Amino acid sequence: MDPVLIGRWQFGITTVYHFWMVPLTLGLGMLVAILQTIYHRTGNEVYLRSTKFFGKLFLINFIMGVATGLVQEFQFGMAWSEYSRFVGDVFGAPLALEALLAFFLESTFIGLWIFGWGRLPRAVHLGALWCAVIGSWISAYFIIVANSWMQHPVGVEMVDGRPVMTDVWAVLGNNTAIAAYTHTLFGALAVGGSFLLGISWYHLYRRRKDGIDTVGSDGKVIVGSAPDLPGRDETDHAVWIKSLRIGAIVGILAFAGVSITGDVQAKLMFEQQPMKMASAEAACHDGTQFSVLTIADPASNDCDGVQNIFEIPGLLSFLANGNFDTPVHGVTTLLPEYQERYGTHIPDDPRYGEHAGEPVDYQPIMIVTYWGFRMMIGFGALAAGVCAIGLWLSRKGTVPQSKWLSRGFVLAITAPFIANSAGWIFTEMGRQPFVVAPNPAQLDGVFMYTQAALSPEVTPGMLLFSLISLTLVYGVLMVVELRLLTTYVKGGVASAMPELAASKSKPTITDDGDDVLSFAY
Repeated sequence: MDPVLIGRWQFGITTVYHFWMVPLTLGLGMLVAILQTIYHRTGNEVYLRSTKFFGKLFLINFIMGVATGLVQEFQFGMAWSEYSRFVGDVFGAPLALEALLAFFLESTFIGLWIFGWGRLPRAVHLGALWCAVIGSWISAYFIIVANSWMQHPVGVEMVDGRPVMTDVWAVLGNNTAIAAYTHTLFGALAVGGSFLLGISWYHLYRRRKDGIDTVGSDGKVIVGSAPDLPGRDETDHAVWIKSLRIGAIVGILAFAGVSITGDVQAKLMFEQQPMKMASAEAACHDGTQFSVLTIADPASNDCDGVQNIFEIPGLLSFLANGNFDTPVHGVTTLLPEYQERYGTHIPDDPRYGEHAGEPVDYQPIMIVTYWGFRMMIGFGALAAGVCAIGLWLSRKGTVPQSKWLSRGFVLAITAPFIANSAGWIFTEMGRQPFVVAPNPAQLDGVFMYTQAALSPEVTPGMLLFSLISLTLVYGVLMVVELRLLTTYVKGGVASAMPELAASKSKPTITDDGDDVLSFAY
């Protein structure tokens, strides 16, 4: 058993699972803050209900995200101690700022928001939510700064074989971090928008199915109410149709933002990590063609078996250089350049363990990078398309009474999640065989092979045990989160506002002694 491979699987599983929580926290948190802001300015009960309902789902996801994120810290120290030792002088600053500033802001004010309903002045309560959301966005920035340094190290000099930070502003202002951060935020907003759209569609369909809402001869909705069902009144319809439209519009705009920032990020990657992008395009040879479909032997990473079925001339050059005729270097051109610059074999050093002296494969796994890149783009476009279709189909105030269409829109919530995950996997897998990729244009010599990053004292048995244990624990957590989310989604607004079920009085945010509501929230 290769301990490096087991360690990578462990880190990949835990990180991808944690990353499912991140975009929903970032995207949905911002949308909930906007909904509460509209309520604060208008006093419209529709937005109070929207805030309470989606705020509850936001909190469930937030708590799970914090719990699963803690494991990352332990992995750095226990499984990847050599890596932590190598990057410690650089990672220390952004990660400390993330914990002391951003996470403090995030966790403190989220508590004030949870327990502040009816206790804090409305403006202060709203400000607490904004502080929490801004804290989460700042937190994401510092995390991405640390990750981007692994993609493109800057602001350091080598001292006794380790990079030591000499320019913190160069690290914080790394162009790779800025491109990745904006790309991630728009991706998170796409997740939040699709989340609002899919859940709102489900509840509008439920209202049609239960006969609460009907459609007139002109196709427009006739809003009804069901006094026997908690919260199923006319206001409930407004909650879902407005949330659906907000979600759809945000999803479409977010995709536009993702496209622009993705183009900027891709151009940087062509410059900073050309082998990653060549592998993502299955570009074995120099050229200008963008591959729409390429097939190869899944068991082989060799260019000899790659067959480009359908290509668009000039598009790859445009993505890389902004013109249609500058050839982009392929794998066969780049491979000798990497070998000449960084060597053909892993150094014969004890810290590389059993991998010492092995030949280095500078080409990432092509099938992962190629399809990861396309899944990111494809599912992102699918999510935006669903938003546009949803906006059109709901133009008359409700959704079609189709079970399969409803299921499709709920299932479409997963599309931006898949796009985000595929993009993250592509980014991390495409950096191999480096855990810290070289930056020959500015800091040649600052890089680290993944084989040197593992803790020397950790055995394959230890890693396998923790891999299986964490996978099982994370599987249980996934079941718990999905069950919680499903339960509260099906419960509708009444699940977040028990007073709608307890009485038919108009909901308020004053402290009337109902501690259960505040605590449950």
